[in-house]
Amino acid sequence: MLAYHDKEWCVPTKNDQYLFELLCLEGAQAGLSWSIVLAKREAYQEAFKKFDITYCAKLTDQQLEEIRVNSGVIKNSAKLKAIRSNAQAVLALKTEYNSFVDFLWQYVDGKQIINCWEDESQVPAETELSKQLSKDLKKRGFKFVGPVIIYSFMQAVGMIDDHIISCPFHTSNR
Repeated sequence: MLAYHDKEWCVPTKNDQYLFELLCLEGAQAGLSWSIVLAKREAYQEAFKKFDITYCAKLTDQQLEEIRVNSGVIKNSAKLKAIRSNAQAVLALKTEYNSFVDFLWQYVDGKQIINCWEDESQVPAETELSKQLSKDLKKRGFKFVGPVIIYSFMQAVGMIDDHIISCPFHTSNR
């Protein structure tokens, strides 16, 4: 958890495959703790070929069932099927936008939102922006993308910096 906090969380990323990975992992977290998902991250990376979007989009029901039964991922069939449908939705987005990156980062005008919270209790679970992005993703066929999951995703990929202001990893302290 500490390594994730220090090296990944709230660090802006503009890599389609990494964005897709974190979207899938955030969806897998629904109803669970992030530490459970991080503990299974390597199993997800192995099962989904490092979250290769094209590979994931072509997975069959049988292949998803084999992953569910034979790998160390979270065993929820709906969450696993969401990886496939989200990959298909990302590929569809790429025909309309240059990339998944371009689609997502337009919501923050290409710039990270930097919050200056003094205490973790101030950090919201969702915002109007996460509600809008969630709604837009759902319209495009994405699954497990509710506004709370999407706010967490936006933090994870650095669209939002929600490190508390005293944290050495807050943008103003780097």
